[in-house]
Formats: sequence, structure tokens, C-alpha cells
Amino acid sequence: MTDHVHGDRDRVTRGSFGEVFRVFLKLGLTSFGGPIAHLGYFRAELVERRRWIGESGYADLVALCQFLPGPASSQVGFALGLLRAGFFGALAAFLAFTLPSAILLVAFAYGADVFGGPIGHGVISGLKIVAVAIVAQAVWGMARSLCPDRERATIAVGAVLVLVVSGDALGQIAAIVLGALAGLAWCRGRAVAASTQLSFGVSRKIGIACLILFATLLVGLPLLASGVGSQSLAVFNAFYRSGSLVFGGGHVVLPLLEAETVRTGWVSADAFLAGYGAAQAMPGPLFTFAAYLGAVLGPAPNAIVGATIALVAIFLPGFLLLLAALPFWDVLRGRSKMQAIMRGVNAAVVGILGAALYDPVFTSAVVDRRSFALALTCFALLMVWSAPPWLVVLLGTLGGVLIGAR
Repeated sequence: MTDHVHGDRDRVTRGSFGEVFRVFLKLGLTSFGGPIAHLGYFRAELVERRRWIGESGYADLVALCQFLPGPASSQVGFALGLLRAGFFGALAAFLAFTLPSAILLVAFAYGADVFGGPIGHGVISGLKIVAVAIVAQAVWGMARSLCPDRERATIAVGAVLVLVVSGDALGQIAAIVLGALAGLAWCRGRAVAASTQLSFGVSRKIGIACLILFATLLVGLPLLASGVGSQSLAVFNAFYRSGSLVFGGGHVVLPLLEAETVRTGWVSADAFLAGYGAAQAMPGPLFTFAAYLGAVLGPAPNAIVGATIALVAIFLPGFLLLLAALPFWDVLRGRSKMQAIMRGVNAAVVGILGAALYDPVFTSAVVDRRSFALALTCFALLMVWSAPPWLVVLLGTLGGVLIGAR
């Protein structure tokens, strides 16, 4: 199905808060493996199965969120909820995708070690292996759609090479920038009609207001927290600043959070590392690690109140920047030069996903021949037998427990 059809569908067919919440709750409960794996789960559920958005539109959205500070997979989910059911849909997507892991991490902060023992370790091992299959399927499908010629395949390989040299968040940004330049040089062609643009329903006034609010909070919160002397404002400011300054999302936010919580004496180093370890076992975004930190803060607010403040503060800047960019993105992606740039960027994103498929997704999950066999089985179930992702998650989890029992 072409993007033109999907563009018309996006304008006519709208969902509800409940529909978006149900879909993203399933994703929030089953999307293990980090942000790259999340994008694979989103693609399988919302591009292939439910057809909420077309392949190239989804890739454009992923590329935009890779550019912006904040948790890229959560921003993509927020935008997809917005596309489907407006601002209430965006809220539903955020809540449903985020709350499962946030609740589990707060429970862990209270001492509920639900992942101890051999069975728990087997479950986690199986879920990591499933993530290998999910990401591999996403890379394969996106490569076929977004790298159909030598030029774009070359850009994708070039992105992998850039990440081999520099595997950090700056390397990802460099790969995207180089992909954009290569696309402008090599990928010019017939422009797609403007009617293929995605309608997110965000006006330019709203976008500008969100940008102003983002900047005002970034500059004003430290002054306000210092002037008022409120610990709640200080906590909000610390987590808001962490969410504002991180590019690449996921693990990249950890040194920022460590500086804001451990070095200030709010959280002990041991508690920080214990929470980080637990966060690796959770579905959904790694940014929910903030909920754990908010719950174990030394000075009040902590517990449920601290977790809520930290969670809202760390996600808010990324969503404000996304809302600021979307109305202008609608216009820009309809122009021929921008479309050439996006062809290059989308190819680079395929390369980034491919590099991440190996490290950390594959290397952290496939540790022996049995785990490789399980990963290959899950991949075949998805690609050959068209099994639903939830079934593959269930079978992969059971397989992980059986492997761990031997």
C-alpha cells in the first residue's frame, strides 16, 4: 500500500483514546530490548498489522525523532498516538507504553525483586532473544523498502561504517547528517505529491508555543528552584534537564542522571546501579529508570510522588520538541529537496538499525548455540510463518526458561 493511501487514511480514519491505549499497553508489556527493538515492535504492530501509517512515513518519523533530544522510541509512539487519535491519543500512547515498566521499577524500589532466581533469568534471556528476531525483521523489511537501489544501499552501509568507528550517540547523529548530504547528492527524483503528508493536527502556533515553553522551562527552572528553595522544583529541574540534553535516548541518559542524582547525594551509587540493572529487564522505554530514581531519592519528595515528578519531567522536553517540530515537518517533507534528504536519512537509519542489531541486541542476547537456534526459530516464525509478535514473545520466553533450566 502506498503512502498516498495511508495519507488519505490518516485524514479519514481516526481512532479513540481506548483503542490507542489498548494497542500501546500491549506494546508496553511486551516491547523488550531497548529503543531499537521498540521501533521494530512498533513497525510490526502499527505499520504492517494495523496500517496506521505507511512504511516511508514511519521511516520519516523515526528519522525526525532520531534528530531530536529525548527518548526516540517514546517520541515515535507519542507521534503515532497523535496521528491516530489526536492529543488524547498521544496521551494514551505515552501512558500505556510507559506505565508498565515504571510501575515495575517503583515496585523494585520498594524491594519487590520480581526477577530473581533461575526462572526470572530465563525469562529475561528469552525476551532478549525475541528482541533479536524482532529487530532483524524490522531491518530486513525496512531495507527492502528504503534501500531499493545501489545509492541508498551504499548510504546504509556507510552508516554502519560510521558507527563502527564511533558507536556513541554522536556517531548516530553523524551517520544521519552524512546520510542527508548523500541523499541530497544521489537521491533526487520525482517529488511525491503533497497530499501524502501526514496530518498530525498540530498547528504552527501550537508548535511555536511548545518551543517557547521548552526553552522557558530549561532556562527558568534552575532559577526558580534556586530562588524558591523547593526540593520538588529541584527534582523536576534535574530530570527535565537530563531529558533536554540527551541525544540518542536510552543508555545515553544514564551519565546525566548519575550526575544529577548520585553526585548530588540524592541517590547512593549502589542504589543507582541496582536500579539500572533492573531497568534492563523491563519492557518499554529505559527512561522509566527515572521513576525508580524518583522513588528512592534521599530527600523528599520520593516514593510515588517523587517517581511521578521524575517521570513527567524527563519525558516532557522530548515531547515538547516533537510537537514544536511536527507542524513544520508536515510542510518540509513535501518538498523535493527535503524528500531527497529524507531518502538518504532513511537509508542511514536502516544502517543504524543494522549496526544496533549486532551490538547491543545480538551480542547481549545470543551467547551460545542454543540461544542462536532460538533466535533463528523466532525469526523464521515472524518472517516465514507470519506468526503474531505476541505469540513469538510467548514462545521465546518459554524457550529462554527451558534453555536456562539446562
